[in-house]
Amino acid sequence: MARAPLLQLSDIALTFGGDPLWQDLSLTVQPGDRLALVGRNGSGKSTLMKVMAGLVEADTGNRALSPSTRVGYMEQDPDLSGYPTLGDWAAAGLEPGEEYKVEIAAEGLDFDPTRDPAVASGGERRRAALARLLAEAPELMLLDEPTNHMDIRAIAWLEEELKQTRTAYVLISHDRAFLRNLTKGTLWLDRGAVRRQDIGFDGFEAWRDKIWEEEDQALHKMDRKIKAEARWAVEGISARRKRNQGRVRALQDLRAERSSHIRREGTAALELGSGPSSGRKVIEATGLTKSFGGKQIVSGLDLTVMRGDRVALVGPNGVGKTTLVNLLLGREAPDEGSIRHGTNLEIAVFDQARAALEPDATLWDSLTQDPEMRVSGQSDQVMVRGAPRHVIGYLKDFLFDEAQARAPVRALSGGEKARLLLARIMARQSNVLVLDEPTNDLDIETLDLLQEVLDGYDGTVILVSHDRDFLDRVATTTVLMEGGGRATVYAGGWADMVAQRGSAPLSGPAEPAPEPARPAAAKAADSPAPKSAKGASLSFTEKHRLEVLPEEIARIEAEIGKLEGLLADPDLFTKEPVKFRKATEALTQRQAALAAAEDEWLTLEAKAEEG
Repeated sequence: MARAPLLQLSDIALTFGGDPLWQDLSLTVQPGDRLALVGRNGSGKSTLMKVMAGLVEADTGNRALSPSTRVGYMEQDPDLSGYPTLGDWAAAGLEPGEEYKVEIAAEGLDFDPTRDPAVASGGERRRAALARLLAEAPELMLLDEPTNHMDIRAIAWLEEELKQTRTAYVLISHDRAFLRNLTKGTLWLDRGAVRRQDIGFDGFEAWRDKIWEEEDQALHKMDRKIKAEARWAVEGISARRKRNQGRVRALQDLRAERSSHIRREGTAALELGSGPSSGRKVIEATGLTKSFGGKQIVSGLDLTVMRGDRVALVGPNGVGKTTLVNLLLGREAPDEGSIRHGTNLEIAVFDQARAALEPDATLWDSLTQDPEMRVSGQSDQVMVRGAPRHVIGYLKDFLFDEAQARAPVRALSGGEKARLLLARIMARQSNVLVLDEPTNDLDIETLDLLQEVLDGYDGTVILVSHDRDFLDRVATTTVLMEGGGRATVYAGGWADMVAQRGSAPLSGPAEPAPEPARPAAAKAADSPAPKSAKGASLSFTEKHRLEVLPEEIARIEAEIGKLEGLLADPDLFTKEPVKFRKATEALTQRQAALAAAEDEWLTLEAKAEEG
């Protein structure tokens, strides 16, 4: 006998700001369902989930629950006022003696249940909300971006919990690997309607593309029919006007149906402009060691970043990934070791905290008042990769409409803030791109486009992310940070790193063991000798070489570019073999000269810093 559905929405309609978000929307969640709820940013996924949870009341339609069904919703910004600790709030709905369930979840999700909510971060509050939901174990769980701002180790723990539970759940997430590993069905929210496919997220994109193809074919046939009927109406109606009024009305109905079709939302027009080519070596870290307050970030790390590399930094939250980024960029000084930067670096940074965005500024001001985008004497223009653009047109490239241009940044969703920050970064030319948690809040289509843009980017990318699928698509080198100064470099992305490690588990942040007491004389003996007042100062000739080498390197690179262009002619070898041979020899010589010049510049720069 078929079981009654846990939850059923019938003919739901909801209007926000005068525009209908949905009309006649219906869906059903059955016992044991493991569903992905997917759709573009702004399609109303979170609002639909709140309607399912009973937190938002629809304008019309019915919401029905089966008897004794409890629905649990993971709150994005829970109200913890009145509770002394995160754990007290998370355990508030449990029976006496069941508090241990929160403690288990807190350990797996990596947050301190004894922490005061008043000083807890947004990520800690979200993990407390997730722990509360898991501990209560309702018959239906509604999880809105549960992995956002969560590290890979906690994501792996949550995956195992959800694999083992008998509870039905609906997931919203941008994390492809998370959705692929957990879901057995997909709810697709698209232009106010919900479609369901009883195949996991792994089959979603092929299903979506097939529906779009069928839709495009149907619209094409309709357009052809409208064109033919319109021609008939003009050429043949005069002789048969009374007999064919029905056909005229049918044409009018066709036109009305075509005009009422809701266009699919386009994708953001992401584009990266590469600046002048950097040196062959971009960053060279040798023996890099850094600690903060007794916590070891890295110890003896050697890392060379070459032009065109995509280097991913991964590891648990709090392990020091952002600190390592700052070390590599020269924003932080190492305790030991050295950092050498190559020539002509132009760096653009995507900050996970969105600190570059002023909450009270409008989107218009966020672009036009950026010093690197400002166009002198033009308040409605922004400089985009060296060419002026109207600010509204550029905002539309990132899916903002004209009405949003004068809205404050604080009114934007997380995905919209990410797109606005990408708009600022992509307006400037760069050859080193630093992306600190770029995947948070971006929908799957925008992530696809970002990955394609990075594939075509000529510069170097340093990436911090917990999105395993995105790491596999982008990274060529992965640095795993496990705490206690442990940082290991692996070739490839996330899956490659896991394969190279074998069965070794991911460690969490580990505090270094306390140093045993030692005599003061012994400690003094270990201390580095003070530098000479003069240091290793440069000679006059060396100073001159350091000044002229960047120009010399640029000249050699230009010569290499011309030679490579000449040798790109496929007929050169057969038509002019002598010219081909000389060009090949010259290219080899110029490449060797470039390597020597870059090494000389790095050596002199390091010597100047020591002095």
